[in-house]
Amino acid sequence: MSGVHTTVRGAVLALTLLGAGGLSAARAADGYREPWRPQLHFTPAAHWMNDPNGMVYLDGEYHLFYQYHPYSTRWGPMHWGHAVSRDLLHWRHLPVALAPDRHGAIFSGSVVADLANTSGLGTRRHPPLVALFTYHDHRLEKQGAVRVESQGLAFSLDRGRTWTKYAGNPVLANPGLRDFRDPKVFWHVPSQRWIMSLAARDHVAFYSSADLKYWSHESDFGAGRGEHAGVWECPDLFEMAVAGESARRYVLLVSVNPGAPNGGSGTQYFIGAFDGHGFAPDSDVALRTGASAHWLDWGPDNYAGVTWSGVPAADGRRLLLGWMSNWSYAQLVPTVRWRSAMTLPRALQLVRSARGLELHSSPVAELARLRARRAAIAPARLLAGSERSLLDPLAPLAGQFEFTITLAVHAANNVRVTLRNARGEATVLRINRAQQRYELDRSHSGVTGFSAAFGALQSAPLPAASSLVALHVFVDRSSVEIFVNEGETVFTALVFPHAPYDTVTLSADQDIEVSGGAAYALKSVWANDAGV
Repeated sequence: MSGVHTTVRGAVLALTLLGAGGLSAARAADGYREPWRPQLHFTPAAHWMNDPNGMVYLDGEYHLFYQYHPYSTRWGPMHWGHAVSRDLLHWRHLPVALAPDRHGAIFSGSVVADLANTSGLGTRRHPPLVALFTYHDHRLEKQGAVRVESQGLAFSLDRGRTWTKYAGNPVLANPGLRDFRDPKVFWHVPSQRWIMSLAARDHVAFYSSADLKYWSHESDFGAGRGEHAGVWECPDLFEMAVAGESARRYVLLVSVNPGAPNGGSGTQYFIGAFDGHGFAPDSDVALRTGASAHWLDWGPDNYAGVTWSGVPAADGRRLLLGWMSNWSYAQLVPTVRWRSAMTLPRALQLVRSARGLELHSSPVAELARLRARRAAIAPARLLAGSERSLLDPLAPLAGQFEFTITLAVHAANNVRVTLRNARGEATVLRINRAQQRYELDRSHSGVTGFSAAFGALQSAPLPAASSLVALHVFVDRSSVEIFVNEGETVFTALVFPHAPYDTVTLSADQDIEVSGGAAYALKSVWANDAGV
């Protein structure tokens, strides 16, 4: 769990998306119509939320637990909020799952379906869901103690609706570290043991267990590896196939705060081998030019992301969700009733590039179900100094749309994709080939004055010299998510425009070609009463 206690710390192609929209009148009385409330993303009905926790799939339901303060829109004593979905889109809020007790507040962790009942907390016929989480003792923290975090266990025998805390808590005591948290657990088939990845300040500690209750230290990873400007948090270790190959590798996600490539919070990853005892990173995977680590997302607002456990093998996907904010300004954003949203759910892929293996992420296919109307973006050659508008009876819900477009940028050194509203507020993606980088500029995106860090330019290295750039962009009331070349580079960014973005423009300093694409109006996931 990331907590404030750690850091408190010119050719122009215009696609105008006409129309206004929102929720039905039946929802007018609740907060899902308030300004900047996301219509495509998960948010709590009210109050503060941060890291996704305990994500597990069981009996047709995706469970999402999350760091939650049910009494304030600012970070405070953490609980586990809870919601479930059958399609990763529409969520049903459930009561708070875990609340603080004498051992402390409930920080981040994971949930597994103990199908073989290795824990003995259920039966083979009725196996338990088992949660491993971090206790954080604020009382001891105020006294200046070091051992303020330990690991606890809870279990559910009714599909996660109610939870019982284990009488023997904590199940893993603190070895003497100030930061010792965020257990992520999976069943390691070769060794027939549960493996826990645990953030231990500046490294990941691996533990093993036969029953989820008694844990033995196996090894540590992290010294001299990756980004160390801040505290390591929210690790996640899992095995994946390499796309198009029979080879399989392990991926280790580690969030760090601060230390992200564009400031504040971010998530790095490592690729390698795991033998049930230790993680050995591959040595032949080169970093992008100027990068301190391999980054899952180059935007400022994707942190503490972890993957779902229990997704059926027949599905074949590794599914991830992140917290869509940044500790640099998370408690200052201008929302009123609620604070923080989750990213769109994403499917991860291990892809072999010229630099070696890379972890790419793309929006899940289920999002296509939200498409209400479609407008084709026709192929066109755009000459310097020309202007062409594409007006189509798409009439989307303002501020919630998706578009795909493929560009052949040829000799152009500066290509701009601009999201704009009628007030002239804009968020701009630039393909800056002169400096070999992508740039995301939200300095004039709307409300930015709550934080000096918010308006800073975001950038990511251009990973290749190819002149083809494929963009897949999702726009919601207070966020933009940009997937470049099938998730090779990703930007996730919050925005707070005074009016929803309803226009997309494309410009360049030299001739470019649009190979085509499409734009879609997107339905709200909260447009009926199933979600709240």
